[in-house]
Amino acid sequence: MKSKMNTKFNLIVFLLALTLVNCKEERTFDDFKFIDKEINIDCEKEELQSLINEAIYSFEDDITKFYAKEQPTMSIVYPYSQFIRNAISGRVKYAEVATPHTVKIFEALKKENSLWDTENTESHLNYKSSFFNCISDKIQDQNLKTTLKALISTNSMSPKLFGSPLMSRYQRVASDKYLAAYIAFDLYYANFFDVDLSNVKERPEPKVDFNQIPK
Repeated sequence: MKSKMNTKFNLIVFLLALTLVNCKEERTFDDFKFIDKEINIDCEKEELQSLINEAIYSFEDDITKFYAKEQPTMSIVYPYSQFIRNAISGRVKYAEVATPHTVKIFEALKKENSLWDTENTESHLNYKSSFFNCISDKIQDQNLKTTLKALISTNSMSPKLFGSPLMSRYQRVASDKYLAAYIAFDLYYANFFDVDLSNVKERPEPKVDFNQIPK
């Protein structure tokens, strides 16, 4: 009898261990293209933090290739301005802007349920998550921070309502990666839930004119 109980107990322990290993393998993301970039976002556990930073840099790479493909050496502020304006007005064709690497990142991010609120019709980003609270607390521009927190506290937050003040101060993204994180996650990745990404393809690398002076 005791032998049977031990066997059953060992089987349960084995199955639990196997489940934990499988979960860990499912969550593992190891295709980092921007690992050499500085880690600027410190809002989550180390593994997720690396993925979030990869997501931001991949987003910036996407919008640069799409909106500044004729002038890839231009300041990152320009593609941000084009993307934000189009995102707020609902004119972004996400399947055309996105690249396969970004889609792969999104598939990994989707597994982090705490980041998202798929039932919210305004945005699928979870405005009550620890991640969102962290980036909203660390945005450097005090006016944007105040507006954002006011919208959150009154349950009025939406990309469109925050879009107007954001458009007037988007230049801060060059030095404030927490603001960049907000834009990447609320205006970009959150919209991927409603987009068919199955046909996203690689785009040719833009030709760089080394005689051009970056603006």
